[in-house]
Amino acid sequence: MTEQTSSTETPRRIVVAGGGPAAHRFADAMHARGLDGWHVTVLTEEAHLPYDRVALSKALTDAGVDLTLGTASMWDHGSLVLKTGERVVKINPETKSVETAAGHSYEYDQLVVATGSDAVRLPIPGAEHAHVYRTLEDVWAINKAIAELTAKLGRKINAVTIGGGLLGLESAAGTEQLGATPVVINGAPWLMNTQLDEGAGQALGRLIEAKGFEVHGGVFPSEILADDDGQVTGVLMADERVIPADLVIVAVGVKPRDELFRAAEGEDQLFSLGPRGGVVINDYCATEVPGIWAIGEVANFGGMCLGLVAPANTMAEIVADRLHGGDATFPGFDTATKLKLSGVDVASFGDAFARTEHALEIVYADPARGVYQKIVTTDDAKTLLGGIFVGDASPYMSLRPLLGRELPAEPGAFLSAAGGGDAPETELPDDATLCSCNNVTAGTIRDTINGCGACEGNAPVQELGELKGCTRAGTQCGSCVPMLKKLLETELTKSGVEVSKALCEHIELSRQELFDAIRVLGLTSFEEIMAKYGTGAGCDICKPTIANILASQNSAYVLDAGRGTLQDTNDRALANMQKDGTYSVVPRIAGGEITPKKLGVIAAVAEKYGLYTKITGGQRIDMFGARLEQLPEIWKELVDAGFESGQAYGKSLRTVKSCVGSTWCRFGVQDSVAMAIQLELRYRGLRSPHKLKMGVSGCARECAEARGKDVGVIATADGWNLYVGGNGGATPAHAQLLAKDLDDETLIKYIDRYFMYYIRTADRLQRTARWQEELDGGIKHVEDVVVKDTLGIAAELEAAMAKHVDTYVDEWADTLKDPERLRRFRSFVNAPDQKDDSITFVPDERGQMRPATPEEKGKVLIGSSIPVRTATTTPGNEA
Repeated sequence: MTEQTSSTETPRRIVVAGGGPAAHRFADAMHARGLDGWHVTVLTEEAHLPYDRVALSKALTDAGVDLTLGTASMWDHGSLVLKTGERVVKINPETKSVETAAGHSYEYDQLVVATGSDAVRLPIPGAEHAHVYRTLEDVWAINKAIAELTAKLGRKINAVTIGGGLLGLESAAGTEQLGATPVVINGAPWLMNTQLDEGAGQALGRLIEAKGFEVHGGVFPSEILADDDGQVTGVLMADERVIPADLVIVAVGVKPRDELFRAAEGEDQLFSLGPRGGVVINDYCATEVPGIWAIGEVANFGGMCLGLVAPANTMAEIVADRLHGGDATFPGFDTATKLKLSGVDVASFGDAFARTEHALEIVYADPARGVYQKIVTTDDAKTLLGGIFVGDASPYMSLRPLLGRELPAEPGAFLSAAGGGDAPETELPDDATLCSCNNVTAGTIRDTINGCGACEGNAPVQELGELKGCTRAGTQCGSCVPMLKKLLETELTKSGVEVSKALCEHIELSRQELFDAIRVLGLTSFEEIMAKYGTGAGCDICKPTIANILASQNSAYVLDAGRGTLQDTNDRALANMQKDGTYSVVPRIAGGEITPKKLGVIAAVAEKYGLYTKITGGQRIDMFGARLEQLPEIWKELVDAGFESGQAYGKSLRTVKSCVGSTWCRFGVQDSVAMAIQLELRYRGLRSPHKLKMGVSGCARECAEARGKDVGVIATADGWNLYVGGNGGATPAHAQLLAKDLDDETLIKYIDRYFMYYIRTADRLQRTARWQEELDGGIKHVEDVVVKDTLGIAAELEAAMAKHVDTYVDEWADTLKDPERLRRFRSFVNAPDQKDDSITFVPDERGQMRPATPEEKGKVLIGSSIPVRTATTTPGNEA
């Protein structure tokens, strides 16, 4: 069965009931394939854009995190409509329409039901006092309750989670991060009994208990106890024990939300339902009623409904493919699971319980270490059927794509915990699934690396971030990223592209290696560095990189001692060159705070020199259109008025954006302006591999957009939460939580360490987000180094930052003091007063000066008082 439409027909209407991840993936799949001839309406009962339920634990510990799936701009398409607050309550197959709780009716030609599932609630007395773990509202309520109970009781509360599966352990880990004592109750004898066998479950239990979790297994709760005010006091167990509790979360599973498919009393049952719920679908996700499809957790295939992201994504893609004339079919459920619970690695895939006839189980168990590894194979020990890993899941990524295939070595060789060394190298077949979340094969990855059809000129892809963007691999759970990176490097090597860490053709060391060498040996000049580590005269890669490294290690004037010739155009001019050959002037306005008098100075300077003015997203005022020889004149007026360089031209700290915080805002809980000013003045002039931006928000409402910055600080009632690794640009990234509820001193100490560690180890022109992604361990590694000081270099990093702070000088103030330095700002070396009339400026309709068009140049404006002026250009001399 296929459904196809033509662009010449009236658009056919698709209605999607539900707004979770499956619904979003279907809308995205339709958008990617083209909406010509289609109109898609997505009806979601929640108030939010579709969000990532897999990442709910992030929202539990950080109420301000943004879990929105994809890009919000997708919903701007004229043929793609999202309606929030619209819960579908009835399907009318005879009229091809749905009704919503709000009383609205929507007609459809094709209906896709993606209503997902509900959290199971326990049928025991006192269940009404328990929280569930399913939606953003659920986790926000838990977060709020823990904070309020902790404050009310004046102690660490007991947070009991009933359920020892994936969701249960995830919620328990979140309560631990929020400062509660985590207690887990599991009816089965061991944790994660659906995914793990007894040996693995027991190993996981030991590891979890060693981290401070209290685990009760093999017995069920019979009542949730509460006092007369409804405050939870404990959980009564079937064996009559009472487990003390201040808060209870129930996470014992989900049930399909299939009420739309159940016939009302007296009506005929049109849809077949599974024994445990869910509407039955065929292998292309269609129900028994033509034109009605089901995807995600509400869909029952082969007698099963599963709450996993990979099959939901696959179902969504299949329906989109069918509606576009394809013939894709659903291959069945992939139950593979890999996660990290409070730092404990857990992975399970394939026939983990060895249910296949004559299956062999190759097991390594070390109870003392809490490590359990098992590989399941056919009876000849050749074909991989599945596996389980607890405590050390490093073999998972190389084995998972080989499921159902012959292993390239003896199974025991893959048990890394047994001390056999690294797992054997494996060459993944093209049809092996590398990214199960998005069903991306190794062959697709290889094809994209060697020539991406979506890129201009079928260009090959040589960067990990670009590869993820083109294929979607590694963009959901992220567990396949190490294998993705490995495959990228392997294919580039095969293609003759040397995967080298060399800085450039002149220097074989990587930036990190070169940085350390310069630091350890105390080298201070380009000539010394090239004599020891380079060849030739250098290039436009190594020259500015060396200049940047020297500036990072030494706060001396960046253009002295021959370093001027190393810098790019912007650094040489201490200003950003614009496309018309003029320059911008950007004074620092720390934290966005400025006096009326200083505002007047900027206005007067802009008026005097005819500069275009623009308030930027970084809370400062840019002035555009200055000629090279005017820069010293302009900056003298600004420096005399108390301004300093904003360094908009350098690979350094740009701005620290802030809201008005507790000083003015009724929601503010900390003085974000004062903190922003303190941070900007501390890190001003700090040279780094790429530009740096910071933000400080006075509360969780996040008006300073701190999580879109390299370092973001968000106020809490107990201090500051520190986020790192956020960037804007072509590949935006949200910053990740590094530490929470910090006092001022600890906050600054951690930022010192973070910036200096980044400056020392990042690659050339690498933003903090990409740097963190490529670190082995990601944010966990950053936490180990910055917070826990596992490398023992915290004091050294802090000392390096202290040296920067102590030796900082304003570059423009220094320039104005020295006639030799000012020579750089002559228009021409041999004729400093000569003007070049090649650039003409005229006012635009707003009164701002802009470059004239060719037709306007030289034109005499008869009868007009409009001023016309000319600007001097410069060949970028090196004087």
